[in-house]
Amino acid sequence: MFAVIKTGGKQYKVAADDVITIEKLAVEAGQTVTFDEVLMVGNTIGAPTVAGAKVTGTVVEQTRGPKTISFHKRRRQNSKRKRGHRQELTVVKITEIATA
Repeated sequence: MFAVIKTGGKQYKVAADDVITIEKLAVEAGQTVTFDEVLMVGNTIGAPTVAGAKVTGTVVEQTRGPKTISFHKRRRQNSKRKRGHRQELTVVKITEIATA
């Protein structure tokens, strides 16, 4: 069975024992996290969410994504800007998909 959850403004299709990388959650490694915004479970589609459905997972680690460079240059103005960014991420292992 699979489910579609919403977290961090994005949607993820998950199944039991999947490992997903999502935007940072304020949870320590090893703790359990519950996702209440379940948009779909199997063939049941929510309006907008499935009532009583929950997806639980265990936080594996807190990490950072690859560095992305943002470079802006204005031609003939002697103006340029270079900035780097690394997104904070959380790696979660899905343990259970529960329906009402």
